[in-house]
Amino acid sequence: MLKQKRKLREEIYNKMAESCLNCGKSIEENYCGNCGQKRFSRIDRKYIFSELENTILQTNKGFLFSVKSILKNPGKTAKEFINGSRINHYKPILLAFLLSGISAFISFQIVGLKEIMELYYLEQNLNSPLMIDILSFTSSYNSLIMLSFIPFLALLTKIGFRKCGQNYYEHIVINYYILSVYTIVNIIVIYPIMLFLNDDPGLIIQVSSLSMFTIPVIMVWFFKGFYEQKSLKSIISRVLIVMLLGFVAFIILMILSIIAGFVFALLKGGPEELEYIKPQ
Repeated sequence: MLKQKRKLREEIYNKMAESCLNCGKSIEENYCGNCGQKRFSRIDRKYIFSELENTILQTNKGFLFSVKSILKNPGKTAKEFINGSRINHYKPILLAFLLSGISAFISFQIVGLKEIMELYYLEQNLNSPLMIDILSFTSSYNSLIMLSFIPFLALLTKIGFRKCGQNYYEHIVINYYILSVYTIVNIIVIYPIMLFLNDDPGLIIQVSSLSMFTIPVIMVWFFKGFYEQKSLKSIISRVLIVMLLGFVAFIILMILSIIAGFVFALLKGGPEELEYIKPQ
């Protein structure tokens, strides 16, 4: 009786596998030729292990392939993805988020950059508590901050490289790739140097500041690979325009942050709260 039930179930499952359960078309291979749905198979131990294996291998393959391609030629990698060659590439948005998360973890948990920054600025009496918090936060979480500003950065590169053929949304993808390059450089170069200089907060601050100067170099490298037909002089001039626009925007943002801190301090507790933004 039990064997008959098992045999009946197998016959039902085999019949279900003959047609697509998504669109109803007949399936000749492992996937539906009409909608791409995978042939039906009952969820059992074999299915679970197969899915886990495929997920891990495919994720690692795409991630490692993309990181390797980015380190070789980030501009060419981004161009291939934008032009439609995407099957082997990790999705750039997901890649940037993942790398930024790794960067933030290393910065916060391993290097302890935020605490080092706060202690250094307090000892030097360089700025107000508000500015100390702003500088410490921006230095420690620069990749995550840049991640949140990608839509704005895409607008800057769109302006700098106008009439080059890419629309705004393609520039969003471009900037996710640029951020990924910058984050990889931090992970494999900048953070190890900081760990080596762990006993010298002053040098760590200098290394952190110098790391920001890698951004224009990365951008020139990236766009030269993306626009191979353009001269290096043209690429550098356009990157300088982007950096100038970004610098102006940064100054405006800092001024607005100070004004917002001033207003918040007054609303929160009156004049005594202004000590938070007052230079020491």
